[in-house]
Amino acid sequence: EVQLVESGGGLVQAGGSLRLSCAASGFTFDDYGIGWFRQAPGKEREGVSCVSSSDGSTFYSESVKGRFTISRDNAKNTVYLQMNSLKPEDTAVYYCAAALVSGCSLVYIDYEYWGQGTQVTVSS
Repeated sequence: EVQLVESGGGLVQAGGSLRLSCAASGFTFDDYGIGWFRQAPGKEREGVSCVSSSDGSTFYSESVKGRFTISRDNAKNTVYLQMNSLKPEDTAVYYCAAALVSGCSLVYIDYEYWGQGTQVTVSS
């Protein structure tokens, strides 16, 4: 059974940090690119960051570039999203997803497997 399980969300003040984790199982993790997406109430799902399977290259949306860092540990089948300098507009449910693509994509329809999400709330 394929599973992606997010953890690490919570409530933090503006300027603070959180580290999200995405633990994967049930598929060949090394072959999949992993992305982080977020969705705030009343808004569309937004691609935040991704890390490729092939060479570990990364990509960030403009809204988080310089503040968030994605990394993957293939030995642990886990991807992390370190979020620093958090802003109230970062408040959303954060999802990780897996895509069988060679590169790195922030397009949600490219992704085959999804986690259930973890809530991140940033207070002002």
